[in-house]
Amino acid sequence: MEILELIGAITTLTGSLILLVASIGLLRMPDVYNRLQVGTKATTLGTILSLLGIILIMPGWWGKLVLLIFFVMMTSPVSSHVLARASYFIKIPFTDKTVVDKLKVSAKARKVEYEKK
Repeated sequence: MEILELIGAITTLTGSLILLVASIGLLRMPDVYNRLQVGTKATTLGTILSLLGIILIMPGWWGKLVLLIFFVMMTSPVSSHVLARASYFIKIPFTDKTVVDKLKVSAKARKVEYEKK
């Protein structure tokens, strides 16, 4: 086994472990907003590390895998943001431990709240 393949295997394993820890975190988080945050950050990092490890193991696939990394980096945070805003506007409750709601004071949030009344 070459050194590059060993580094690739370690990188892929690290990405897989991050994904495992994220799945445990999804079960432990108290509300949908925290779950979205854990899922997005860890899934993005774990997937990128796994794909980087595969690039090191199979260098001939680098073009396709770099394109996949790009799409993961662009779509995962955006979709999580959209889901969080939709959850907020349909009034999915926060956990009792939440102390600050910065979106509530924004003008757009107040406008949507007043339009419903």
